[in-house]
Amino acid sequence: MGPTGAGKTTLVNLLMRFYEVNSGTIRIDGIPTTQMTRQSVHNLFSMVLQDTWLFEGTVRENLVYDNPGVTDQQLEEACKACGIYHFIQTLPQGLDTVLDDSVAISAGQKQLFTIARAMVQNHPMLILDEATSSVDTRTELITQQAMDQLTQRRTSFVIAHRLSTIRNADLILVLKDGDIIEQGTHQQLLDKGGFYADLYNSQFERVS
Repeated sequence: MGPTGAGKTTLVNLLMRFYEVNSGTIRIDGIPTTQMTRQSVHNLFSMVLQDTWLFEGTVRENLVYDNPGVTDQQLEEACKACGIYHFIQTLPQGLDTVLDDSVAISAGQKQLFTIARAMVQNHPMLILDEATSSVDTRTELITQQAMDQLTQRRTSFVIAHRLSTIRNADLILVLKDGDIIEQGTHQQLLDKGGFYADLYNSQFERVS
């Protein structure tokens, strides 16, 4: 976490090899990413971003995307986990409904679709970049529950302004002006009384 311009997205771009490192090494299972093809690195990650996207195709095509061999049962399980199964059932052709201008989908539902897509991809690592920032408070709770399921058994990198979305992380990195200025668990960072604690307490005060 960190303020705008702190370097959060740059860090993700380095992980994905969209940028090359100038010094140091990023290793996945002990192997430097520079010894892997970019495509191999990309295939290890699923991504759920702030800007959701659905293309004009069927619900099934949007969820499966470039992952052939996915069964209807896998799709059903992912959609139920993300809370969109009932919505899909109400569509004229269910999974085979074409998502075009005639189908009304809210911003929250679009985000749940992208989370379901990431579940179907089933990659070992996950990047969540401000994934709840475009949804309302009620939908955020559903989205957070879906993301909690998605992050199970995966190494997950979560970028967030709303600190409630990262308080359960095993390790929180606090970035400012391109540097990691604090790191630890939520409680450890609160106990330090530093930058993270100030920001967390200010958000809590605004909510209350």
